[in-house]
Amino acid sequence: MISRLLSSGMAIDLGTANTLVYVKGEGVALNEPSVVAINKNHSKVRVLAVGVEAKRMVGRTPAHIEAIHPLRDGVIADFEIAEEMIKYFIRKVNRRIFFSRPEVIICVPSGSTPVERRAIEEAGLRAGARKVGLIEEPMAAAIGAGLPVTEPSGSLVVDVGGGTTEVGVLSLGGIVYSRSLRVGGHHMDEATIRHIRNTFNLLIGESSAENLKQTVGSAALPEDGDGPTIAIKGRDLLNGVPKEIVISQRQVAEGLIEPVGQIVEMVKTTLEQTAPELAADIVDTGIFLTGGGAMLHRLDEVLRKATGLPVTIADDPLTCVVQGTGRVLEEPRTLKQVLDGHPG
Repeated sequence: MISRLLSSGMAIDLGTANTLVYVKGEGVALNEPSVVAINKNHSKVRVLAVGVEAKRMVGRTPAHIEAIHPLRDGVIADFEIAEEMIKYFIRKVNRRIFFSRPEVIICVPSGSTPVERRAIEEAGLRAGARKVGLIEEPMAAAIGAGLPVTEPSGSLVVDVGGGTTEVGVLSLGGIVYSRSLRVGGHHMDEATIRHIRNTFNLLIGESSAENLKQTVGSAALPEDGDGPTIAIKGRDLLNGVPKEIVISQRQVAEGLIEPVGQIVEMVKTTLEQTAPELAADIVDTGIFLTGGGAMLHRLDEVLRKATGLPVTIADDPLTCVVQGTGRVLEEPRTLKQVLDGHPG
């Protein structure tokens, strides 16, 4: 069915943290947080805000309003809310592009189950898409990173998203081996929150943890001293009052040791399972990092030391997956064999 989607349409990277929409002939038309704010006082779900507006409400809503992440670990956790979110994003793009009912390709984690894939497809159809096709994230990320996925040589891509980390070995237009780990940017934020609570008796919110990770976060401890510092505000758990402390890069990196270690171990396991001929190719081409998590300071260095392979961060890691899916829309003849291997 996917091959019939290519005359016009949209590509959607439905991520745990952000949703990106690519429109054929237009490029990336939307990039907003995957968050929905609802009013819980109504018997039927009443959506108050989606995307950027809803993200501003996280941790700041009164009792009757809830800010929800409808996707967890890269798959739909709340079907009804996810449907409303997809519908909102499609309509927002439609107001500018003027599609009636667009044909859509949506990226899915390689480790998602048939039931989870069907839920994503159904959500897209109910949100107004005429047809929905699915493509696995490692393939989309590799295409977006410019890797030669249709050639008879091995490529290794590591896509670190908000809810999952996808590792894929690709060759001849297919995924030869893939693993999906339900650890990503959100889990790093949660690990940061736990570490600061346990170390400083200070409770911080999701937005503060994300800002810490982006500002002074690191996949490795500083080689000298404690690294740069930043002031962070939260609630003192000992006396219950607001408090501000100064935290260093070393302290943030200590909280990230576990999730970073899990990602490294998955990459090493993937290399152990890779056929010798493809492994020989990867020695030359190395590892390609994509996804928002690829921008975590020194993650490439940690992977390089653990594997002994060259590690390259994609030019625009945040948009690699949606750009790759967009190329499938733009170049159907070149990438037809890529699509034929995927459900839809």
